[in-house]
Amino acid sequence: MVFNSLPFVCFMTGTLLLFYLIPKKVQWCFLLVCNYVFYTIADPRYLIFIAATTVTVWFAAIKAEKINNEQKEYLKAQKGEISKADKQAYKDKMKRRRWKWLLICLLLNLGILSVTKYTNFMIDNINDIFSGAVSLKPVDIIVPMGISFYTFQSLGYLIDVYRAKHEAQHNIFKFALFVSFFPQLAQGPICRYSDLAPSLLAQHRFDRKNFSYGVMRILWGYFKKVVIADRIVTGLSTIVGSTEYTGAYVLCAMFFYALQLYCDFTGGIDITIGIAEAMGIKVTENFNLPYFSKNIKEYWNRWHITMGSWFTDYIFYPISVCSPMLKLSKWSRKHLPAGIGKRVTVYIACFVVWLATGIWHGAAWHFVAWGLTNYVVIMISQELEPAYAKFHKRFKVKDKAFYTVFQIIRTILLMSAIRMFDCYRDVGTTFRMMWSMITSFRFSTFYDGSLMKIGLTASDYMILAVGTAVVLTVSIIKARKGSVRDGIYARSSIGFYNICAVLLVSTLVFGAYGVGYDQSQFIYTQF
Repeated sequence: MVFNSLPFVCFMTGTLLLFYLIPKKVQWCFLLVCNYVFYTIADPRYLIFIAATTVTVWFAAIKAEKINNEQKEYLKAQKGEISKADKQAYKDKMKRRRWKWLLICLLLNLGILSVTKYTNFMIDNINDIFSGAVSLKPVDIIVPMGISFYTFQSLGYLIDVYRAKHEAQHNIFKFALFVSFFPQLAQGPICRYSDLAPSLLAQHRFDRKNFSYGVMRILWGYFKKVVIADRIVTGLSTIVGSTEYTGAYVLCAMFFYALQLYCDFTGGIDITIGIAEAMGIKVTENFNLPYFSKNIKEYWNRWHITMGSWFTDYIFYPISVCSPMLKLSKWSRKHLPAGIGKRVTVYIACFVVWLATGIWHGAAWHFVAWGLTNYVVIMISQELEPAYAKFHKRFKVKDKAFYTVFQIIRTILLMSAIRMFDCYRDVGTTFRMMWSMITSFRFSTFYDGSLMKIGLTASDYMILAVGTAVVLTVSIIKARKGSVRDGIYARSSIGFYNICAVLLVSTLVFGAYGVGYDQSQFIYTQF
C-alpha cells in the first residue's frame, strides 16, 4: 500500500477522520492498531521482523536503564565511603553490564537487517570471487518494508537510553507505536524518541490550523510526486535503460534524476509530515533547501537530515573518540606532518560513515561507489579550504550574488554527476556514460527533436517546466521567509481552500497516470 495508491489515500483519510472522533485517551492505541493494519496489508510476514525489533530493543533499553539506576543508587548510598579507585572500578563494571545488553541487541537487529538486505549481495560476490569453484544459489528472502528506517530509529533510541540521555519507555505498546508510526514507516524520516514520542503519545484536540496546514502539505507532496517525479521518470528510464543514449542524453539524465529524486523523496516526506501535522504530531524535518547549497558538505547538512545526524551521532563520534582512535591520533600527531596528523582520525571516521551510508542505501557496489565518491569529494574540499581562504582574501567575491549562484550551480552539477552511480546501477557503465559527455556530446540533441523520442511529449515538457517553476518559487519563498507555512500558505480559510483546490486539481489533471507511465513507489520505500 504505497502513498500514491488509492487504497492508501482511503486508509489515510479514514485514519485522520477517526482519530478525532474517538476518545482522546485512546488515540495512541488507535494509531498503534492503524500502524499494524498498514503493515499487515503490505505483507503479514513483515510483522515478525518489526515485532522482533520492537521487543528486543524495548527489553534491552529497560535493562540498560535498570543498570544505570542501580549505579546511581549505589553511589548515592556510598557517598563519602568509597575510594576514588573503587568508585571508578564500580563504574567500569556497570558500564560493561550495560554494554553487554547494548551489544547483544545491536548485533541481533543489525544481523536481521544484514541478512534480509545483503545475503544475496554476499552470495553474488562469493560466486564472483570463486568463479567456477563455488556456485551458491540466491536465497529467496523477504525484505520488510522500511526495515532500515525502523531499525535505525529503534537502535538510536536504545543508544540514547544507554547513554542516559532520556528514560526508557516501560510500556511496550507505546514503544511499539514509536517504532511503527505508519506515515514514516515507509521512507522516514529517522526520528529521535525525544523528538517524536511527546507529541505521538499525547492527547490531541482538533486544531483547525494544524489540520489545514497538514492537508495542504499532503497535497503539496502528492503534487511533487505525481505531477513531476512520476512524469519525468519515463524519459529518465529510457535514457539510462540503454547505453545507446550517450553524450548530451547523459547530461539530461543527470538533471532529470536530480529533479525526479528531489520531488519523489521530498514529496513523500511532505506527505508523512502532513499526515502527522494534521493529527498534531511533530515529525522531524528531513530537508532544508538542499539545492541551494554552496558545497557538498552543506548539501548533506540539508539533504536527508535525519539520516546524516544519525550516522554522525551513532557512528562518526563513537569511532572518533574510541580508545584505538585516540591512540592513533596521539601517534599520528607525533610522527606525521602537522596538518595530516591532526586529521587522520577524521579521515578514518568519515570513511566508515560514507561506506556505511553507501551500503545502507542498497546492496550493490554502485551504492558503495556512490558513498565513497561523496567521501573523496568532501575530503578534497576540506583539504582545499586554505586555498579557498587565500582566493577569497585576494578577490573578495565570497558574498557576491554571482559567486553564490556559481557555487550553487557547481554543487548541483557535482551532486548530479555522483548520482549517476545510482542511475546506471553499474560502476563501469557509469564511468563510460560520464566519459561520453566529453567524447560524443552533441548540442543538437537539445533542439533537433531527439528529446521527443524518449517517451516525453511537448505537453509533458510543458507540465514539467511549469511544475518545476512552482517548486522553485516555493523554495525561494521558504529561503526568504524561513518557512513555506508562513510564507505561502494564506492564513484565512479562503486562502486555505484556494490552495488546496489548486493543488488537488493540478495533481488530478496533470498527474502522470495511465498507459505509458509508471505510477511507481516512492524511491526510498525500498530502504
